[in-house]
Amino acid sequence: MSDRPNYITPAGFRRLREEYEALFGVERPKLVETISWAAGNGDRSENGDYIYGRKRLREIDRRIGFLSRRMKSARIVDPATQEDKSRVLFGATVTLADEDDNERVITLVGEDEADAGAGRVSWNSPIAHAVRGASIGDVRKVRLPSGEREYEVVQIDYPKA
Repeated sequence: MSDRPNYITPAGFRRLREEYEALFGVERPKLVETISWAAGNGDRSENGDYIYGRKRLREIDRRIGFLSRRMKSARIVDPATQEDKSRVLFGATVTLADEDDNERVITLVGEDEADAGAGRVSWNSPIAHAVRGASIGDVRKVRLPSGEREYEVVQIDYPKA
């Protein structure tokens, strides 16, 4: 785990909590019950339910541990309460235009809630680093795998409180 703060939106934290509770409170107890039943059936070396159950239990326990650590280190930031809405800060939805006037809309979110396909990019991604602190009209260079590109900040939006 790095020393960087784990910024996350309230909705993102809620999703982490829901996954944790589903795994810990629902899926894990059912699996423990299945493993118990399978263990009572005798020879465990050829018991598929037992072997698969133990493997799945380890996966669930690893995920529960990961979610627990992420929630402990989380710093919940509500984008609607950002004071300076004229600059790109955590939670901003930013409209960018490249050199060819192609527009791209991204929302800067925490690492645990990033989904590039939906336009939700990690606060620590290269494009987010480039536009952090920018105002409308600022031009920023971004180093991408396809090469360096320039983007102009066209619009900055924050969710309503």
